[in-house]
Amino acid sequence: MTRRGDWSSFKPAPALQVTSDKVSFYQCAFISVQDTLTDFQGRHYFESCYIEGAADFIWGGGQSIYQGCKINASTDILGGGLAGYITAQGRESAADTSGYVFNQGSVVGTGPVYLGRAYRQYSRVVFYKTDLSNVVVPKGWDSWRYAGQEGTITYAEYQCTGPGADMSKRVKWEKTLSGEELQRLTDVNTFINQDGWLQKQPF
Repeated sequence: MTRRGDWSSFKPAPALQVTSDKVSFYQCAFISVQDTLTDFQGRHYFESCYIEGAADFIWGGGQSIYQGCKINASTDILGGGLAGYITAQGRESAADTSGYVFNQGSVVGTGPVYLGRAYRQYSRVVFYKTDLSNVVVPKGWDSWRYAGQEGTITYAEYQCTGPGADMSKRVKWEKTLSGEELQRLTDVNTFINQDGWLQKQPF
């Protein structure tokens, strides 16, 4: 491998694929290299989970909140100083309700990593009150195949901490959300739990 973004020697190896609506995970660990967590579709809640990978290791069209989760970018496995990608979220349109929200967790790792790249043109990812280590690439995000069409991509960071939270060199097209939209996306009840399904689950 000689250039960033060349994954020809790696194959998808999901540790988990979620295709159902109203699914939650607590204190679980998901470990792989590429496509670790296929958060494909439906509303999902992850709490205090550990997710490890290097290439697009949380990807799909899910509508999910990651609460207090530890994200470990093991990108040294890629070799050659390649940067990895935490998310590849696949929101399809402005009307699509999907997106990934990372709330009060942490990002660590062994090599450089982007917070995400756009798997679809309306990709949506928010990092909120997350501790970001210095493995986060200063640009933060990659529009990938949608270069020049970034206006439809929603990538945002709010109240994050740590050396990787320095936004001075972030891509210029990173979004600034209104207070109302930020509240709607980061609140479990308004983003994924409108009908109270989390409280109705057996424990």
